[in-house]
Amino acid sequence: MTLREYQRKRRFESTKEPKPDAAVPEGKRALFVVQLHHASRRHFDFRLQVGNVLKSWAVPKGPSYNPEVKRLAVEVEDHPVAYADFEGDIEEGYGKGHVDQFDLGVWSSAGDPLAQLEKGHLHFELFGKRLKGGWHLVRSGRKERQPSWFLIKADDAYASDVEADDLMDENMRASTRRAARSESTRAAARKSTARVRQPPAKRAAVRKTPLLTRAQKLPHARKASPSAAFFKPALAQLRDEPPAGDNWIHEVKWDGYRILATIAKGKVALWSRNALRWDEKIPDILQAVESLGLESAHLDGELIATDNQGRSDFNALQQTLAGEAQRPLVYVLFDLPYFEGYDLSRVTLVERKALLERMLGDGRRHLALSTHTRGDGAAAMERAVEHQLEGIISKRADSGYHAGRSGDWIKAKRLEGDEFAVVGYTPPKGSRSGFGSLLLARPDPQRRDGWIFAGRVGTGFSDRSLAETASLITAHPSRNAPSNLKNIDPLLRDARWISPTLVAEVYYRGIGNNHLLRQPSLKTLRMDKSPDDLRKPDRRVAKATPGPSPAIRHGTAKKVSGRAPAASAGNDTVTITHPDRVVYPSDNITKGEVAEYYRSIMKWLLPGVLDRPLSIIRCPEGAEKTCFFQKHPIQGLHRVGTVRLKEEKGSQAVYLFARDADSVLELVQFGTLEFHVWGATAARPDNADRIVFDLDPAPKVGWARVVAAARLLRGLLSRIGLQSFLRTTGGKGLHVVVPLNPGCPWAQVKDFSRAMASTMAAMHPQEFVDTASKAKRAGKIYVDYLRNSRGATSIANYSLRARKGAPVATPLRWEELSKIERGDAFTIHTLPRRLARLRKDPWEGIAAIGQSLDSAIAVLNKAP
Repeated sequence: MTLREYQRKRRFESTKEPKPDAAVPEGKRALFVVQLHHASRRHFDFRLQVGNVLKSWAVPKGPSYNPEVKRLAVEVEDHPVAYADFEGDIEEGYGKGHVDQFDLGVWSSAGDPLAQLEKGHLHFELFGKRLKGGWHLVRSGRKERQPSWFLIKADDAYASDVEADDLMDENMRASTRRAARSESTRAAARKSTARVRQPPAKRAAVRKTPLLTRAQKLPHARKASPSAAFFKPALAQLRDEPPAGDNWIHEVKWDGYRILATIAKGKVALWSRNALRWDEKIPDILQAVESLGLESAHLDGELIATDNQGRSDFNALQQTLAGEAQRPLVYVLFDLPYFEGYDLSRVTLVERKALLERMLGDGRRHLALSTHTRGDGAAAMERAVEHQLEGIISKRADSGYHAGRSGDWIKAKRLEGDEFAVVGYTPPKGSRSGFGSLLLARPDPQRRDGWIFAGRVGTGFSDRSLAETASLITAHPSRNAPSNLKNIDPLLRDARWISPTLVAEVYYRGIGNNHLLRQPSLKTLRMDKSPDDLRKPDRRVAKATPGPSPAIRHGTAKKVSGRAPAASAGNDTVTITHPDRVVYPSDNITKGEVAEYYRSIMKWLLPGVLDRPLSIIRCPEGAEKTCFFQKHPIQGLHRVGTVRLKEEKGSQAVYLFARDADSVLELVQFGTLEFHVWGATAARPDNADRIVFDLDPAPKVGWARVVAAARLLRGLLSRIGLQSFLRTTGGKGLHVVVPLNPGCPWAQVKDFSRAMASTMAAMHPQEFVDTASKAKRAGKIYVDYLRNSRGATSIANYSLRARKGAPVATPLRWEELSKIERGDAFTIHTLPRRLARLRKDPWEGIAAIGQSLDSAIAVLNKAP
């Protein structure tokens, strides 16, 4: 990005426009500005700050809040960030005319803005006084002298029929009337006599009446006057371990900034935990809280930023607040001490959170509820460790809301560990002798002998280890940093540098800004290792531990129990933590046994799941407790592939896919029991290469009827030249699967599968139904064709099901069907024995079968 073109077009001795070398404000959010420009033709200049410039487009008719309206946006030269404040007259030369500031605010995008612009589609949000909500910039396919785009409003809660001209104030309207020289401008001037409209308000505010009634009836709720003043937050005490007992609830410890919100007479104020106003820093959150439509409330929560996969990212939060990134921000709410005229500080926490959950409803963009589990703090901490979260906050379920550290809130943090080369030290201060802290570095993967500065560690030393370490490092120090060391902390003062000869093993609590260790503490010096050992490709990072212990603080190793041996998978290994945890309680099947099952059948499983977008069913607390479907990435996954895909309704999302055996086992480590796959590959998502018919019997429908249905469907498909394959679902029914090679567009596949289901229902109306309506399915078999839509999935071959008995979805030969007695005939225990007897997979060669819907439809057309 350069301002050379901006400079070339202007003579700064005769214009008031800012020069290209104007300073970029530091520590400010990335901004957007829209300026009403009365040049030779009136237009709106739409600008987004990306880095140190304003990417700019001229929008002749201005933005429209109607998602059906595409407004032409002609890309023009980048402008300096200082141009956002420019108003007044350009008296001569390029752009001559009057400029009004139409709107100014901040903006965000879930992905890299430059990468999106390069691809031709930028999806972003605006947080201004006039322009709000989601928007799209889409590159036009036209060949123009200047690149043309379309500015389009996203179809969200702010969408309306409001146009830019409707939102002008009287000053802008007066400018329009004064500049009325051409016919087009006179038309705009005539329109400017219309009344001023307000920006559309976000719909779906909180329905206060039932919530207020509920709040009034809560025990210990007290009538109290609303206050807009800062209130002191409840704080947590740090403990080594979370508390035990069912009177404690456990939440994620969010990695962000504490934010308190006060609402009085409908006006929202946002505060940091040290009573500083943050309204201007986070207008996106201000607007989100305003959208609740509350008259008075106090809210407590954490401000976080999400990455392009929807995960919390502290670095992204810092960069976004500093204007270095444009990540979406989310206010995660966990308490409601005051609500609509009632002081709830003496109401129990679980009742306050239940009211908060009802207030938020099904979810609001930029607002989220911090969910919790009750009891078993050790298990909650283990899950946080497994998912590489910072830790948990434990709270007394029956506690009120008390300012300060009352003991009702307890925090426990996880520790990570790794080994680093010692590249220097800082001088001691005060009564300390030897050195202040060790300076650490990790190997630079781009340079054979290079190092990357990782931070400093000054805690975890005993008097003895301090003296011994000092004797090893202080012999030949230098004031000059090594030339092969990158990313040195610019705030480092009086450092002494040494050649890397020592290795320090360090515990820390995550990676902070500039990729420096957060809260590091020395575990030990590894005298058995040299810095060269850190470059070995098979080196393993020290494992995370549930929390600190006195042994760790004194610099001695702590044994971590409860880990299974690493399961071999391809060229790498995945460690399965807590292998003894029971995940199928009725059958006493453990997480370790699930992992061993998938490892043992991996060569059979992989052909059906590799490189296909996945939806998984995760059961972190076991198959008989809450399980959930997931198709998007989560924090902590490193081996699983991701791909951004368009969904059936046109929106885009990042999906998981399995690259190899390690991907599968990593998902198992995260509590996955079931694997469901698209009928297409990640590389060719628009082409369906599988059609799946799910024969789903209603209760009391006998298995013999399901078998007959599968054979009937096979015959119908065979008559039009389509070979099909068979699978038990691990549930009540069967899947009949048709491979396509080459594949077909999703619309064609869906139409075909719907027609086949309708044909079966018409042929045998007493046997089959092609609608999901339960009222019509009684006593019949539902021929479910809906798995043949873009984004829909079906169970993968050899996947477990999260049901009692741990059944397995199993591919069959058609000749075996008469021997099978039920859809869940094979289980985690019996399936490996079946595979041991088989010489080849029943579906072997499915990918090589050449058949398409075009040929099948041609056969149908020839039929008499």
